[in-house]
Amino acid sequence: MPTPPPKPTPNPAPGPSAAPEGAPAGPRPLLPEAARRLAAWCAVVLLVAGVAAVGVWLCVVFKTAVTPVLLALLGTALLGPLHRWLIRMRLNRSLAAALTCLGVVAVVGGATYVVVTALIETGDQIVGALKRAGQSLAEHFGAAGTSLQDLAANAKELLSKFGGTAASGVISGISVVGEMIATAVLALLLIFFFLRDSDRASGALRSLAPRSTGDTVEAVARRAYGAVEGFMRGTTFIAAIDAVCITVGLLVLRVPGAVGLGALVFVGAYIPYLGAFISGAVAVLVALADRGWVIGLWALGVVLAVQVLEGHVLQPMIQSRTVQMHPAAVMLAITAGASVAGILGMLLAVPLTAAAFGVLSELRARHGAPAAGPGGPAAAEDVT
Repeated sequence: MPTPPPKPTPNPAPGPSAAPEGAPAGPRPLLPEAARRLAAWCAVVLLVAGVAAVGVWLCVVFKTAVTPVLLALLGTALLGPLHRWLIRMRLNRSLAAALTCLGVVAVVGGATYVVVTALIETGDQIVGALKRAGQSLAEHFGAAGTSLQDLAANAKELLSKFGGTAASGVISGISVVGEMIATAVLALLLIFFFLRDSDRASGALRSLAPRSTGDTVEAVARRAYGAVEGFMRGTTFIAAIDAVCITVGLLVLRVPGAVGLGALVFVGAYIPYLGAFISGAVAVLVALADRGWVIGLWALGVVLAVQVLEGHVLQPMIQSRTVQMHPAAVMLAITAGASVAGILGMLLAVPLTAAAFGVLSELRARHGAPAAGPGGPAAAEDVT
């Protein structure tokens, strides 16, 4: 018998799962890819900003304990080479740390005595010269000179009131002086312990960090500490050179209070840009008021020459191995530090920012995007 032909299979009706040719298989996302990435980055920025804000708030609340630790870290970064040199001379670690701290007390105490003595001896001359400069500028520029004159007139009164308050034994003055002494002593003790136990720092960090991130935590800590160490050593050396050069120039020009102005330049050098500008402006105004316009212009030339020497020779040579920060970042860091902790915040802002830049550069070097091969997407983007 002949085999019956097969029955034709009916075509299935198009259901909801059947999609037209070329259409995406899944549901379309609510937001495009660029918007989702932007939202993810916003969430990360908000999280980091929140953590940073909480950290700053905790530092402000516990500033009595945080300030000596930060000062001790800066002192340890500055004195680390001396301590390592003493260890290479076959001295015990504890003895080397004790000798280093004694050297710090002698050097810092002597420098403080010289600076304070110079400022006290020449303070009247500097304030009087600023008054005369304000009067001279008021004749030519009006309100600007008057403001400078008022500032110089009130500066001595405010300083005398503060000194009288501290010397008369008022409770507030005693409290401030006692807090400063306690902070200095605690910072010195912490410097001793940090120097003595510096060889155990890497082991302590590894014990606190998870096992898988021990190498990264140690590398980040070393990079941050290296940035702070380079900044402190370089800034101290540059400050000394600036102070010596400006003091010699002012002595040659016979500007009154040259030693005190040089001490002011040395202290102000630890606040980049802003400190040099203020101390240099004070030196120029004193020369202008006491020695006339010609000597004032020569003093301005000396200050500008020293600043050019610092910016184009000293900083590239001395701080070439440290974290290089843009001047805008430095100014923003100083402003933020002043708003949080006043003068102390201005002094601590730049080294802490240098440490943060060091951490970011180390993390970027370790976890950055790998270089693409010749046929990878990076090469395609370059070709495009």
